Amino acid sequence: MQKQQPMDEQNDVTRGKFRWKISNFTRLTAQKLYSDAFTVSGCKWRILLILKWNNSNHLSLCLDVPDSATLPKGWTRNAKFSLSVIDQINNVRSIREETQHYFTARQSSWGFTRFIALAELHNPTRGFIANDTLVIKTEVCVLTVTPPANIQPARPIDKFDYYFTGLEEFVNAAETNGVTVGSSFCHQDAASTAEIPSLEEIEKAKLSLKECLSDLFKLNTKERLSEALSTLSSARTGLSCGQQIAIETFQANFNDFTSDFLAFEQDNAEFELYKLQKDQRFSAMKKNQETHILYKQLMDDLAKEEEELMRKTEEVKSRRKKLLWDWEILLVESEEVKSGYKDEQKKVAEAEEKKRIAEERMSRSATAWSNLKSQFC
Repeated sequence: MQKQQPMDEQNDVTRGKFRWKISNFTRLTAQKLYSDAFTVSGCKWRILLILKWNNSNHLSLCLDVPDSATLPKGWTRNAKFSLSVIDQINNVRSIREETQHYFTARQSSWGFTRFIALAELHNPTRGFIANDTLVIKTEVCVLTVTPPANIQPARPIDKFDYYFTGLEEFVNAAETNGVTVGSSFCHQDAASTAEIPSLEEIEKAKLSLKECLSDLFKLNTKERLSEALSTLSSARTGLSCGQQIAIETFQANFNDFTSDFLAFEQDNAEFELYKLQKDQRFSAMKKNQETHILYKQLMDDLAKEEEELMRKTEEVKSRRKKLLWDWEILLVESEEVKSGYKDEQKKVAEAEEKKRIAEERMSRSATAWSNLKSQFC
């Protein structure tokens, strides 16, 4: 998409600004993200962010019309706008791109597919992602807006119900070779002047149309459906009034309706992909939960073992404390016995000395006693 010159200051148009903060940016799993809607010049807008557009290593940013499917047929918007990724550390280094686009039902989104390289976006020396938050800013200048129709726009599902009910009736009628009961009057337009197909071509077109309506998403269905409708729109016979009206009405809106179905197919495929990814995440989460329960059980077992070891440790400490206490008592008793032994040993020595002196005296007395006895006896 081509870059435009900076927006000129104009006072006769409505301008608006919108700032979008995306928290937990690095933990995003979606590849496609929309901001909240905001209004400028009575028109709703939103920012579209796409990671790795077409598998490139770039961030893509677009301005998008969120209610394009419900706007009146033929709506248009001409707008100049800018998109910025804010450097939250140094605003001067913020990246800003500008462009102008004519928004329509076919091109309701426009912007820059390679706005910023992911490596630069995640560069820690820059401030594009701060506190895991990305800040995107847009300025919109609406130049022209096609006036809305004076009728209430039908919801897309209403369109599908209305037109495809008519086609379903046509298919059912085709099985009876187009014979119906009712008015024979049918509106004929300029298509009736084209080359009139043969009955064989009409029957072949009916069969092709029926096969297309049975599966709108088969390969080349759009081309076959267009060819069948073109043939039948030129038929003068073999079709009821209701069938012709249904074919003309659907053919007049052919591109819009087939685009709606293709868009549905893409969005449905995206939904199924995200649903599958969600289911896979859920399975992984359940597996992690089971592992978590196992780990918790192991932790509880270890806590019990630790508690048992602590109990045994406290028991050993208690026995050691008692042993030390008894040993201290024994030590006191031992000192008392030792001291008493020394006292008794001293007494024995004193008594032994007394005994020796007494023996000497007794020996002297015994000798004197013997001499006295020998003299008189």
